[in-house]
Amino acid sequence: MSKELVFGHQKPDTDAIVAAKAFSYLQNEIGFDTEAVALGEANAETKFAFDHFGEELPRVIKTAANEVKSVMLVDHNEAPQSVSDIADVEVTHVVDHHRIADFATAGPVWYTARPVGCTSTIILDLFTENDIEVPAKLAGLMASAIISDTLLLKSPTTTDFDVNALETLAKIAGIDANSYGMDLLKAGTDLDSKSDLELVDGDAKTFELGGKTLRIGQVNTVDLDDVFARRDALVKIMQSEIDAKGYDIFLLLATNILNSDSKLLAVGEPKATVETAFGSKFAADDTMSLPGVVSRKKQVVPPLTDAFA
Repeated sequence: MSKELVFGHQKPDTDAIVAAKAFSYLQNEIGFDTEAVALGEANAETKFAFDHFGEELPRVIKTAANEVKSVMLVDHNEAPQSVSDIADVEVTHVVDHHRIADFATAGPVWYTARPVGCTSTIILDLFTENDIEVPAKLAGLMASAIISDTLLLKSPTTTDFDVNALETLAKIAGIDANSYGMDLLKAGTDLDSKSDLELVDGDAKTFELGGKTLRIGQVNTVDLDDVFARRDALVKIMQSEIDAKGYDIFLLLATNILNSDSKLLAVGEPKATVETAFGSKFAADDTMSLPGVVSRKKQVVPPLTDAFA
């Protein structure tokens, strides 16, 4: 059996890296030969989780075809979000909780997609289905992923499956989910240590909607003013990314993890279509308040998809 690489999306968040590690562990226990890798450096939140549980971060790769013939994808399925040479390798497995868009393979694929808040929630079920125990440290990382993706179960993407999974994993890991969870989320909101590019593009994804290319970034904070005090610099770097990468519009969603409100900054066009999507108008500084919006997957991409259709 040939070795396969397991990885999440580019600009990886905690779930992308943890899900790769968890699914790789599971597959190796089943009998596959896999290695978890990442498509980018871990962010501060993810590093906090790995440091807390004494686990080593996966190595970062730029391409896959130079190492393996086949790969397993977690936490994504869209080619623009995957490894740069995804077309040159065979995808054998996918575990995801996002929309399925323009996904095709030459042969049959083992595909699990569920509308839950976190990929690691799905993977816990796969451990159970295969009667394989989750090691304590890995359970802590998987709990971290659920906390991160659901904003400690406050996101509208949260399901009962996520709630139950977090309870199970926290018990295995021996942590208090609430106290540890707040420490984890706050670790990812140290904006002073981030460059302008890291702020806007550190957790960004590209979407092709209605013939337009949208780049949508998201940053968590405990004070929206900390983000928008840097507005001019952020606009400059977002425009630079548009010019360099050919995006039509770059959107940055800044989310307050304490009160679950967000503010959107837009650079590029068509802004009018974005206004239609959210039923609101941009202010003169190209920002839009979005009370109660915290989920890019459930509250941002779907209305944009409809508006750009």
